[in-house]
Amino acid sequence: MEMKKLIDSMKSFYHNKKLHTKFAVTHLFITTVPMAFLFFFFHGKLYDMVLADTLRREQSASAMIIPQINSLTNQIIDIQKQLDGHPFYRQFSGSHERGTYDLDFYSPQADLFQNFAEDMVDGKFISNIRIYIDLPETFPALSDESVNQLFQPLKEAKGTYWHGIFQGDRSLNSLFCPTFYLSPTEARQLGDMAYISRKTFYFDNVSHDCYTAIYFYRFPFDDILKNNLTADTKVAYIINARDSTVAASDDKLSGIYHFSYGQVHDFFMSSNSLIVKQSISQNVYAAFYPIGKADWFMVAVIPVKAITHKSFLILLGFFFIYLLCILVAFLIANRLSRSITNRISSVISQMASVRTEPPSAIETSKYNDEIGNLIDTYNYMVQSMNRLMEQKKQAAEELRIQEFHSLQAQINPHFLYNTMDMINWLARGGQNEKVSDAIVNLSRFYKLTLSRKQSISTLSDELEHIKIYIRLQNMRYHDIIYLICDLPDFMMDCPIPKLTLQPIVENSILHGLLEKTPKGGTIVITGWTDRDDAVILISDDGVGMDSQTLDQILTGTGTSKSGTNIAVFNTHRRLQILYGEQYGLVYRSSSGKGTEVEIHVKG
Repeated sequence: MEMKKLIDSMKSFYHNKKLHTKFAVTHLFITTVPMAFLFFFFHGKLYDMVLADTLRREQSASAMIIPQINSLTNQIIDIQKQLDGHPFYRQFSGSHERGTYDLDFYSPQADLFQNFAEDMVDGKFISNIRIYIDLPETFPALSDESVNQLFQPLKEAKGTYWHGIFQGDRSLNSLFCPTFYLSPTEARQLGDMAYISRKTFYFDNVSHDCYTAIYFYRFPFDDILKNNLTADTKVAYIINARDSTVAASDDKLSGIYHFSYGQVHDFFMSSNSLIVKQSISQNVYAAFYPIGKADWFMVAVIPVKAITHKSFLILLGFFFIYLLCILVAFLIANRLSRSITNRISSVISQMASVRTEPPSAIETSKYNDEIGNLIDTYNYMVQSMNRLMEQKKQAAEELRIQEFHSLQAQINPHFLYNTMDMINWLARGGQNEKVSDAIVNLSRFYKLTLSRKQSISTLSDELEHIKIYIRLQNMRYHDIIYLICDLPDFMMDCPIPKLTLQPIVENSILHGLLEKTPKGGTIVITGWTDRDDAVILISDDGVGMDSQTLDQILTGTGTSKSGTNIAVFNTHRRLQILYGEQYGLVYRSSSGKGTEVEIHVKG
């Protein structure tokens, strides 16, 4: 019995609370519980998600780096191929025996070859080209300053690291050289990297070595690595088969996180993806990518600690966001509860406005919440229902009249701008009589439009309005528009809203007659009566319109640079508002054959 009393007391306490409090508690519960579930479910998987995202972004960045590096190395190799293909170069770098006469470095062909080689040097990436040839130092071409910019005696290359590599491996024909492979003079004057290729030539029937050195700058490779580095990647660098660093986003870090070429090759062959390795007392993820035709690998290093730290920051941020969401959820729940109670009040008031007869009273609620108050208010509102409905009817009529005037005011004023521009050019041309005539017509045009406050005119005034409009247009377009009016006299006093004909005629001119080739044509205005209604027909022999445009012109969805389509739509709506939905405009048109517009108004 005591338990039942306690339950009844709790129910009574709950039911007597305001709906605002009930809804606020409910919404807060619905909002926060799912978020709490998501927080505890996903926080354990967050590290894996961060790792997967980091690896994906690193792979995407590397997918952009490798083609750029390959493009640079291919550019260098292409230059070597072009040099190999030159006729003069082939003379002394062939594999068969030649005589001294073939080494004429003063021939026109030699000059062309030197100019050809100089054109390969762009100064931005390719810095210099040198050909080191094993000829006696007394050979004239090597002692002549006009030639030795390109051709150098082999003694200039002896003692360099790259020359020692070629001497140690006679099967080696080409080599990409990092900076320390070059002599200090080469690195300082010619370029800090080089691509060396070896050829054999014969002089006095004795074989000699010839080395073609294409010098280039390292910074484009460094820039590619730096600019495409992801936020989590610590360093990216390139190593060659001799375990030398070719380029790096950071030279210091490339030394700290260095992997030997043998390790890289073995890891790549076995995994071809990111691996975890101990480096400098910490675990790192490392990815390896081969570089095209060079004996290089790109290495990208991501410390494991960075990913762990990132996941912790995300988890911490998620926790604070969760707390913020609880606060926002409480505020939203409070606001939603108020909006719900307000909407309930609105629904009650709306019920009274849609009834066709006075509603009956509702039984008084036993709870003192918002709905209980609404019921009391509803019973009071019944007494004034009829008066409110009458006021609504009067307000609707006033709204209809205001909408009519609003639509009438939307007629596009671009005609005035064009006419004033025409008058300006006539005045500049000294055509004073035409200027005077244009101003008089324009004055009469707007006098008919604006002289009376009433929105209803006569068909006679509307026709005069149209004739003035066409006269002004003919002054602008050199008399290419013909107007024929054939209406019975008894229709001239027919009442019609102002500016009913003008937007239609304007549309016929701009989108019908002026789009013909040649421009121009005829507009015919006729009319008749149909019982108590009057029908005015405006037809033209313009270009017409397709079915899609025809379907849209009276819906307000069509577009037009000049705005005439919206003016036609507004005219149609004015007539419907004034006379009823069965009145307005009826369009008929075919592409290439012209357009007809029927205007239906009350007679």
